[in-house]
Amino acid sequence: MTAPAIHLFRLLKWGRILARHGALRGIERDPNTPRPVRRIARLARFGARVPATPRYADAFQAIGPAAIKLGQTLATRPDLVGEAAASNLLRLQDALPPLPFVVIRERIETSYGRPLETFFASIEEAPVGAASIAQVHRAVTTDGRQVAVKVLRPGIEAEFAKAIDTYEWAAAQVEGMGGEAARLRPRLIIETFKRWTARELDLRREAASASELAEGMTAEPDFYVPEIDWQRTTGKVLTLEWLDGIKLSDRAALITAGHDTTALAGKLIRAFLRQAIAEGFFHADMHQGNLFALPDGRIAAIDFGIMGRIDRRARVWLAEILYGLITGNYKRVAEIHFEAGYVPAHHNVAEFATALRAVGEPMRGLPVKDMSVGAMLDGLFNITRDFDMQTQPHLLLLQKTMVMVEGVARGLDPDINLWETSAPFVREWIRTELGPEAAVADRIITDLRTLARLPELIRNIELRYPAPGGAPPSPPLREIEVVRVGGGWRYAAVAAAAAAASAAAMWVAFA
Repeated sequence: MTAPAIHLFRLLKWGRILARHGALRGIERDPNTPRPVRRIARLARFGARVPATPRYADAFQAIGPAAIKLGQTLATRPDLVGEAAASNLLRLQDALPPLPFVVIRERIETSYGRPLETFFASIEEAPVGAASIAQVHRAVTTDGRQVAVKVLRPGIEAEFAKAIDTYEWAAAQVEGMGGEAARLRPRLIIETFKRWTARELDLRREAASASELAEGMTAEPDFYVPEIDWQRTTGKVLTLEWLDGIKLSDRAALITAGHDTTALAGKLIRAFLRQAIAEGFFHADMHQGNLFALPDGRIAAIDFGIMGRIDRRARVWLAEILYGLITGNYKRVAEIHFEAGYVPAHHNVAEFATALRAVGEPMRGLPVKDMSVGAMLDGLFNITRDFDMQTQPHLLLLQKTMVMVEGVARGLDPDINLWETSAPFVREWIRTELGPEAAVADRIITDLRTLARLPELIRNIELRYPAPGGAPPSPPLREIEVVRVGGGWRYAAVAAAAAAASAAAMWVAFA
């Protein structure tokens, strides 16, 4: 087990880097920041040249690969870091200087256990992309196919393990302070982040995710997933079909090539809705650099390290919430939040519906270019605080992806109306899933499953009453000792932890 002194040293080092980029200023000003954290944030920036405009993305890049991934995670949490910081972090790029090819070659051959020439007729030594976790090289297989070869950086697993260990420790210290920090559940945020990175650091799981997504998207022919070369894929090396296309970020090139950007925007939104609502398994890193327009007009995706999954009940609620916001049925949206357990039962449904109306009405009927997504998110997260809504980890990735998809769609067609484009798909899915035939079928399946579980339910009924549905249970969190002295907080230690932890922008709102 890592000693607290080591955690503190790491956090202090990271905190100084964040301070030099102005990333601690908001912590000092936010009234919800625990007082010990606010004090140490001031201490961390003492003597540092602080820029007038905070550079959050630059700060995380300066700290290193694990911080880059953490920053990308925090971009999903404007309720924690503030809308301005979340927007800045969405632009966080995990591009890093590439490793020499001799290092990459050794990594590939060690992973395969055989010489490189056994699998590839040729491979380009200059990478086509170098990110925080891996870099990608173009190659030709021995049977003549063009492929992309993704290789994990050597030592990246140990580096992430050390960083996450400290993130967990710091989160426990901050959450132990109670109040707003406890409601936002920083330990759960880090646990979610830990699971995401575990998937990214095993390229076989990324390959499996791509394969599963391809199967789920067979009903959406305008969205393409490259084929996996399983014979050339290991935990450290991923080989997949090479795609020749134009990145969706290059609108001018798309137009020059004759693509209909409005149609591409519609295809993208529909593909996302198919994944998130119909299939419950979605690509959770759909930024412009991971999306391409193929010559035949289809959209292709790459980089399947981060995937989201939502069970059917949550998808039904999500579809009803979206449709309720589209149609202005705020009462039903409020009822769903109570049914799902997202809002504690002691609150009033009608009051919650009114709060939703105040946020939703200004957005309805506007094209994306005229929407203030920041204002909408700010309003929604104020509601979560007012109505004691706890973090729902299964929705974090979905929130991040929705923001990304909206941004890409807006880049393709500034006049697109996201709600109107979504409405036909959501309406049809609700009719199919919640219509009378579906209700009867669901009831039969539910009753049969209940009968099968009856013996177990009887054995457990005295120990635990089954929950009436709602948010899934939180994952188990490992025990971490919270630093205390004489019944009070040892501000020097905890503050240093919280400074860099929150400085790592983990849990409190940047102004």
